[in-house]
Amino acid sequence: MTSPQAGPEGAPALGASRVTGTGRARTRAVPQATVARLAVYLRILGELVERGTETASSDELAAVCGVNSAMLRKDLSYVGSHGIRGVGYEVGPLLRHLESALGLTHRQPVALVGIGNLGHALAGYGGFGGRGFPVTALFDVDPDLVGIKINGIVVEHARDIPQTCRERDVTIGMIATPAPAAQGACDLLVRAGVSSILNFAPVVLQVPEQVEVRKVDLAVELQILAFHVARRHLAGSDLSGHDGSAQHSLRGVRPAPDPGRDTVNRHAVVTS
Repeated sequence: MTSPQAGPEGAPALGASRVTGTGRARTRAVPQATVARLAVYLRILGELVERGTETASSDELAAVCGVNSAMLRKDLSYVGSHGIRGVGYEVGPLLRHLESALGLTHRQPVALVGIGNLGHALAGYGGFGGRGFPVTALFDVDPDLVGIKINGIVVEHARDIPQTCRERDVTIGMIATPAPAAQGACDLLVRAGVSSILNFAPVVLQVPEQVEVRKVDLAVELQILAFHVARRHLAGSDLSGHDGSAQHSLRGVRPAPDPGRDTVNRHAVVTS
């Protein structure tokens, strides 16, 4: 048993096929930090499509995505996407290309285990389905919760995880249980064939090698922000004065933070 919770940049997470000199396709490993940034690029591209933007230069895209243009071009090259000289990137085709690279061309049904305060909020959030991650199964062991409906989905007992997840073709599991129950919930998801797990519980899960686990810790994220606040205070400098020239034609699109800058800190846990 191993515990492959996503770690620092460098761990391969996504493969892009490349053809070798012999004509054989091989997979090019993509760093975790790049995968995280690709997801940011996808969100920004979606906003640009909604605004009717058809093309954008690498400088413009980089500015609104919160990275530099060299990093953006390198990230996109991992998935075989290159801009057009003198034009930049075609927004619509690039968005569809990233959707395909990130495996978002088909729905990924999600099961949520643990309907406490955090779990109830996650179950009630309607944004997952719109992004291709419909929550299709809910589980808990509390008799006061089993049988209730949230967003039209009946909460089932955790013992039914293997059968229900197989029946509903669940591909991703979310765990929002208290720490003592998290490993048991994880084991049931793995038994159901779920190989991707998002863990909100304050515990490191032990999983087979083929199972990918991502940990989320909002408290750690706040601590990271507090560090940057303290650093700015000590430096006595205003870090908000970025040159907005590259953003001019894309005004209205919210700049995104660089997810690769502190990737090592993005994989921890919160209590339910």
